Amino acid sequence: QVQLVESGGGLVQAGGSLRLSCAASGSIFSINVMAWYRQAPGNERELVATTVTAGATNYADSVKGRFTISRDNAKNTVFLQMDSLKPEDTGVYYCHVVARVMRASPAYSYWGQGTQVTVSS
Repeated sequence: QVQLVESGGGLVQAGGSLRLSCAASGSIFSINVMAWYRQAPGNERELVATTVTAGATNYADSVKGRFTISRDNAKNTVFLQMDSLKPEDTGVYYCHVVARVMRASPAYSYWGQGTQVTVSS
């Protein structure tokens, strides 16, 4: 089984920055994709940013130019650098990993517990 440990959330003023991290551990053969989602109260969970093993990245239009996703493949860790934060960025941020635990196994989705990000105005 794969375990995801998230950290880095907190309370910041508008215009500030936060850096989230998510470390995957367990019996991991390979990680195909790592991504960040977020969910605000009353809203559906939405994709914020994603990166594949080769390094290609994609961002939601609402965060493009302000957020940067990166990964440390050697440590099975993904980061989300969030700059120029806005109150509408407030929500619970979830790490998502698609990984295989064995060579012949299919890839499965794994989710972190979420970390709260609050941006005050």
